[in-house]
Amino acid sequence: MPVPHRSESFGDLLDPDFQKIFHNQFEALPDMIPQLFGSPTDNGRSTMTWSEVGTLAEWDQFTNTVNYQSQTQGYDVTMTHVEFASGVQIERTLFDDDQYNIMNQRPADLATSAQRTRQTHAARVFNNAFSVDNFFSNHSEGVAMCSDSHTTNTSASTATGFDNLTTSALSATAVSAARIQMVGFRGDQAERMVVVPDEIIIPPNLFEEAWEINASRGKVDTANNNRNVHEGAYDIIEWNYLSDANNWFLNDSTMRKNHLHWVDRVPVEFAFAEDLDTIIAKWRGYMRYANAYTNWRWTLGGQVS
Repeated sequence: MPVPHRSESFGDLLDPDFQKIFHNQFEALPDMIPQLFGSPTDNGRSTMTWSEVGTLAEWDQFTNTVNYQSQTQGYDVTMTHVEFASGVQIERTLFDDDQYNIMNQRPADLATSAQRTRQTHAARVFNNAFSVDNFFSNHSEGVAMCSDSHTTNTSASTATGFDNLTTSALSATAVSAARIQMVGFRGDQAERMVVVPDEIIIPPNLFEEAWEINASRGKVDTANNNRNVHEGAYDIIEWNYLSDANNWFLNDSTMRKNHLHWVDRVPVEFAFAEDLDTIIAKWRGYMRYANAYTNWRWTLGGQVS
């Protein structure tokens, strides 16, 4: 074995092992991002922009002349990638004298914290759903993702079908009302559209309530023998990164995948170096990514006080 104070014995021989520890640990941790977010192709730039074109109105009766319609420019969404980095430093003597396998745990801890960071930012979409959040993206509509004040660039009335907010606590009755509210969503010309609520996202505190709503054969919390209309109708997604113990979300999972985006501009990477003068080993991680939603009509949020 080479003499310990030689740089090749400390750097070149250790680096492949620690890279393996980094990535094995990172990939083994629970990751909700692939389940909840779509992955559009990265455009190779620091920002990505989506723009919408509105729908066409319903057809008029033909009276010898075709009525030609025009569509309206929708809202824009600009997503900006953000950099994240962290690292650890280990003294050479600590490395040499380590008797408890502590060194092997440090790279794993760095990978764990990277994954936690990503999950926190993924959950940010829901945790900040009731306020305007411009950390990763900017929406020209200028209202919260879940709001009773959504607007349109057309002259259509927003009196009906532009509200995806409820303040009711999670219950079978609240889910029934939310479902009716969602299927009544309207497009930019206040036209009817197809929305299929089939998913409920909850914090751990609401798991029992959500499970009973979705799994009970009879009506929930009543003595009636009626069948439970919600039985098996929803996928229940429990997520411990949701910060509010009472808030919940009813989603159309197909629309969610089409309108909720995550882009890794630079996937998580790890590197190792030894400082020549101080003889300090440094491991660092780096990643650059962003997320955004491009339309609010895939979700209805319950902001419960």
